Amino acid sequence: MAKAAGFGLLGARLVRLDAGRRPQRAAQVTALPGSAAGGVRTLLRLEGLAALTLALAAYAQFGAGWGWFALLFLLPDLSFAAYLAGPRWGAAAYNAAHSYLGALALLAAGVLVAMPGLLAVGLVWCAHIGFDRTLGYGLKYSEGFGLTHLGCIGQSDPW
Repeated sequence: MAKAAGFGLLGARLVRLDAGRRPQRAAQVTALPGSAAGGVRTLLRLEGLAALTLALAAYAQFGAGWGWFALLFLLPDLSFAAYLAGPRWGAAAYNAAHSYLGALALLAAGVLVAMPGLLAVGLVWCAHIGFDRTLGYGLKYSEGFGLTHLGCIGQSDPW
């Protein structure tokens, strides 16, 4: 008779759950369901590097001051404060601040209404998101801060 098996989370680590046994780490599974692994994860991180590089190059060509760049670069990380209200709110705020949707909307608005300030902020925002993705910090799941679309953050991360 076959035993029921599945996968679950145990302390933010993926484990194999066999009926009637203690959970053991699954050697053949390298990523959480719903997160990228292997070559796909590498490609997503390289896309982040490309976004960072292009945003920096555009910002340099745009001629905005680097002092403003430094001040604005870490601004999206203020979304971490929402984790004080719980992981669900924290993940929602983090994802809103680390999605390209808002940054691209600012870039489009800056171009369409000829507002260079919006364009500069959009470029800094894109650079920040690209930097985070290059380092492996993906969009968060509400189950915990370390669970992202790019895999787990922390000691179990092979990068």
